[in-house]
Amino acid sequence: MSAYAVRRIAATALAAGSVVAAAAMPASADSDHDHGYGHGRHQSYSNVVLGDIQYDSPGRDDWSNRSLNGEWVEVTNTGRRAVDLDGWSLTDRSGNLYRFDDLRLPGRATVRVHTGFGRDTRRDVYQGSRDYIWSNYADKATLRDNRGRTVDTHSWGYRR
Repeated sequence: MSAYAVRRIAATALAAGSVVAAAAMPASADSDHDHGYGHGRHQSYSNVVLGDIQYDSPGRDDWSNRSLNGEWVEVTNTGRRAVDLDGWSLTDRSGNLYRFDDLRLPGRATVRVHTGFGRDTRRDVYQGSRDYIWSNYADKATLRDNRGRTVDTHSWGYRR
């Protein structure tokens, strides 16, 4: 087989893999995602990032607690050491605020922040809202540390 044929087959395989990977991504993965303090200037909390976001609650939006809790944002500690999230905050573009209280996120662990009401655990915490927070069309989640510094952002939709 010629070198040209080998390069052509490799290029085709890479292109096919890209198409499959793009098709397999959840809707929330097709967005802007900034880690650290503004494009990497200072990243002391670079191990804590926003993970998956379920901004469109599955099923009909009937404002039931179950439906509200179908909306959530994951906060993940990718590092090995635990991080104290006490005083950290999660906000949307409209200014809705969730403040973490007395939560230590272990290394390589994730906590889901649900919109509605529930009993906080190590894996799930609840904002206690009676209304949907995350826009299905366009929004931006911002995670800030206890000093108000932006740690990570995640946007989706037409306004970024």
